[in-house]
Amino acid sequence: MILTGKILLLLLMALAAYSGWLAYRLGISFRQAIFYLPLKLFYRVDDSSVRGIRSAPSPVVYVVSHRSRLEPALALSLLPDNTLHILDAHSARSAWLEPYRELARTIAFNTEHLFVNRRLVRHLRGGGRLAVYLPDGIQPNTKEFRLYRAISRIAESGRASIVPLHFEGTRYTTSAFIKPEDKKLFPQIQVIALPAKTILELAALSGERGSSHALYARLNEVREPEDAKAA
Repeated sequence: MILTGKILLLLLMALAAYSGWLAYRLGISFRQAIFYLPLKLFYRVDDSSVRGIRSAPSPVVYVVSHRSRLEPALALSLLPDNTLHILDAHSARSAWLEPYRELARTIAFNTEHLFVNRRLVRHLRGGGRLAVYLPDGIQPNTKEFRLYRAISRIAESGRASIVPLHFEGTRYTTSAFIKPEDKKLFPQIQVIALPAKTILELAALSGERGSSHALYARLNEVREPEDAKAA
């Protein structure tokens, strides 16, 4: 019993030390590191880009490609803890996500009814950060595309830049929304992002006139490498 207790104590000390190292290396809080640790170990997360993502000047909107139930947990663990996360109804109620939701501020929105909310605009104009989660498969000229319009208008009104964020590999997990044929229990996940750009800069880069289409093109750009592999 004493030997078992010592082994458990050593294990806890090792996990705490590794969490501390993650917090130092990534610039996240120790609390975030503790909850990120199991995701890091199980999915062998390549998080080499996280410091650059966190250093994006505010106001900023992190637009997360939402392909599985893992994205909110990963984003809540890795983004600055003063980020306001706009979660869909399922993520806002999910029991296993509850400890992750405690890592930052969260609000629940029905993604089908997201609009230019004054509270969100004020948050951005005050130098705040937002994280929004965009479901996969939304196409222009559809009813669901209004979600892109709402986010682009919020970013424009809040004078915020956009950082598209993609967790490559989550589409192959058992928690993916669209079940893949080649799913794996614990596929490797890589954190990928593009540099912060304003909506106007995105429109100029993509040649798109509409801000929502420019946002759509930018998010597709960060997802393209994985989509090309899967094709």
